[in-house]
Amino acid sequence: MQEILVLYYSKNGSIKEMAKNIARGVNSIDGVNANLRTVPKVSKKTEATENTIPNQGDIYANLSDLENCDGLILGSPTQFGNMSASLKFFLESASPLWLNGSLENKPASVFTASGSMHGGNEATLLSMQLPLLHLGMILVGVPYSVPSLSKTLSGGTPYGASHVSGENHQNSITDDEKKICFAQGERMALIVKKLSGS
Repeated sequence: MQEILVLYYSKNGSIKEMAKNIARGVNSIDGVNANLRTVPKVSKKTEATENTIPNQGDIYANLSDLENCDGLILGSPTQFGNMSASLKFFLESASPLWLNGSLENKPASVFTASGSMHGGNEATLLSMQLPLLHLGMILVGVPYSVPSLSKTLSGGTPYGASHVSGENHQNSITDDEKKICFAQGERMALIVKKLSGS
């Protein structure tokens, strides 16, 4: 069984909802499983504020989740055109994996959400890809053969799925955004299978 790590940080719930739709896409392909993981919030001193597994929801990722995955799908809210400090803090702990090349030649993909249109979604997706390139991963986007990518009136980019929640974070994921998330997960699963020769 091939495993794709869907690793995310969600502040207001949109990213978590997107992660679940992406996981459904991954799990739609026989022989591939989505492993949902999150990261703890960090303090202003950039230290993890929690170190125990939450009572509810997805458990916290550790470096072995990252090292042992066959592919990675990374999700974060936009923070001034960049990923959240919590997710960045976790990725910056991955230097040992970089040193021994553990993630080289594995496919990776990204997704994001913002509170406003023009809230930095595409900049966030592109900046999230930079550490993945340093880790030697192969970037996977969303092709325009996904019909919802061309007709969406909210989120969705070829760099990865996105969502615009609105000022009060009241807007749930649209049908087109759900389809783009599903397609992104499904495509990653198919690529992981092809790369593994199965």
